[in-house]
Amino acid sequence: MANYWLMKSEPDVFSIDQLKKDKKSLWDGVRNYQARNFMMNDMKVGDLVLFYHSNAKPPGVAGLAKISKEAVPDPTQFQKNGEYFDPKASKENPRWFCVEVAYKNKFKELVPLDDLREKKGLEDMLVIKKGQRLSIQPVTKKQFDIVCKMGGL
Repeated sequence: MANYWLMKSEPDVFSIDQLKKDKKSLWDGVRNYQARNFMMNDMKVGDLVLFYHSNAKPPGVAGLAKISKEAVPDPTQFQKNGEYFDPKASKENPRWFCVEVAYKNKFKELVPLDDLREKKGLEDMLVIKKGQRLSIQPVTKKQFDIVCKMGGL
């Protein structure tokens, strides 16, 4: 049985179009323990993802991805001059993990955050809650289906 997720990315850093071009990518650079734990413990191959563009004008869901590989040590934690280097991590004892995501679909039009807030059935969706900044969030199948319909799929 598949799980459903919302994963946020800033489109100027990594967009749905970039994922479409690359076909798949590690979801690396996440440095939040709760988001890491979702990837390590809960995400399974075949789970479906709402790909959310954050820090955009407007922010919103741009399309769909799926989990194509379960969590592996995030290689960016070992890159000494990199933005996501963690001096406490080692190859023997990694601290950060990431899943691989594969492109599935791009929505005909972005589903803006404001539309998500107004849509009946999405009242409990975490992304619309004030102060909810977590970059990886679980969503229900019902929420996933509503957003897909809003996106034209």
